[in-house]
Order: sequence, then C-alpha cells, then structure tokens
Amino acid sequence: MREISVSSDIIPVGEFKAGLAKYLKEVQQKKNSLIITQNGKPAGVLISPSEFDKLRHAKLFFESVSRGLSDSEKGKVLSTSKLKSELKKIRTKREA
Repeated sequence: MREISVSSDIIPVGEFKAGLAKYLKEVQQKKNSLIITQNGKPAGVLISPSEFDKLRHAKLFFESVSRGLSDSEKGKVLSTSKLKSELKKIRTKREA
C-alpha cells in the first residue's frame, strides 16, 4: 500500500457519494486507500479487496506467531519426534 496523499486521498463524504463509481475504480486500479471524512473528521477508509486480503493475512500471521510465543513461554512445546508424530496423525486423517 502506498503512502496517503492528503491532496488526493482524503475526501468528504458528499464528494465520495457523488463519485462513488469513480472512487471504487480508482482504489482497485491504483491499490491506494481513500479516507472519507464527515464533518471534517475521518469517518471511514476504502481499500481495494487485494489490500484488504493482504492486511487480513498479515493479521492472522501475527496472531499465530503471538500464540506460538505465548505457548513457548508457558512451556507448551513439542519435541521434534512428538511434532512429527502429531503431523503424521493429521495427514493420515486427511487422507482417509
């Protein structure tokens, strides 16, 4: 995602409503975000579906890493042989 341009990426809600199709197309093509204001204050952000997917995947990845670190700190760890055994069980179930 590129940096936000104050002159072109922040628009009032009235302007957004008037040019909805134009702004949707622009966000999809340029992969930029659009900040929509209401009464001079940020009210929403429009991003492309691909940028949304990237943000969602990043969030899930960071949450997974955080859970792993937390488990490690609590001593919830598996030896290499135990991990291989558990993965083999999962694969066998999926193949069945």
